[in-house]
Amino acid sequence: MKDNFGREISYLRVSVTQRCNLNCVYCGKSDCTKKETELSPAVIEKLVKAFAHNGINKVRITGGEPLVRNDICEIISRVSAVEGIKTVALTTNGVYLAKYAKRLKESGLDSVNISLDSTDGSTYRHLTGADVLEKVFKGIDEAEKAGLSPLKINAVLMKGVNSDEAEELVNLAKSRKIDVRFIELMPFSENGENASLIVTGNEILEKFPFLTPVGSENGPAEYYTAEGFTGRVGLINPITQKFCSSCNRIRLLSDGKIKPCLGYDTAYDIMQFIDDEAELIEKIKEIIMRKPAGHGFENKTPSHGLNRTGG
Repeated sequence: MKDNFGREISYLRVSVTQRCNLNCVYCGKSDCTKKETELSPAVIEKLVKAFAHNGINKVRITGGEPLVRNDICEIISRVSAVEGIKTVALTTNGVYLAKYAKRLKESGLDSVNISLDSTDGSTYRHLTGADVLEKVFKGIDEAEKAGLSPLKINAVLMKGVNSDEAEELVNLAKSRKIDVRFIELMPFSENGENASLIVTGNEILEKFPFLTPVGSENGPAEYYTAEGFTGRVGLINPITQKFCSSCNRIRLLSDGKIKPCLGYDTAYDIMQFIDDEAELIEKIKEIIMRKPAGHGFENKTPSHGLNRTGG
């Protein structure tokens, strides 16, 4: 369905947990270890059905870290079976991906995004608080073997922290069939509120002038490639090139609230309607129509961390 600004809202991001096994420096503002209210697989399925009635056809499972839930495969199975849902994707830090990749694919998962901000062990440990980089690379290998495609890596660069690792990350797209996407730092932590740390998409292009554009795919990323590359490099620039006018997504939080925009604290509780399908569908429609025109990061930073919304 279209919202008040004529945008076709077809993409639902479902945060299944606020918990995470890492503690990334740009994610914070809340406790990633505390177990908050989490929806059951059956309730998630019921909500996705109501969203599908309102035109949603793509679902991305996020967190926190979704693979901390031991029922994640059941969640994927139920969501992928909902009539009208054409694509089910997952965003993960990759630490447990080697364990789950094959089962996730068998459960109906189509593709996976892996958050990876460094290929250097010490820098990765500084950014995430954990010495698990080898597990992440094993997870990438197993995701490839399982046939999860497209396989994407999401990286956030910060000046003076990991910005010198851009070349190593780009090389992953050169040597493997992986899309490496650089996302501009957003204001969800003390680091994110420091504009001097942001590495912009234009700065990436200046550093790698051999990259040539290949367009976008109905999403915020602009893709690039180069001679000899197997994969692609993507740029997602929410700060310097605001793409809100084409935003097609809405978010379901792990406690059952609907968040129309990542950039605002506003969230609507719909759990009181969970047992009335017709009312639930109608309330979701009303909330989609309240989606704001833009994120407003330039005026106010959100009080919540990314672990609550899944990015």
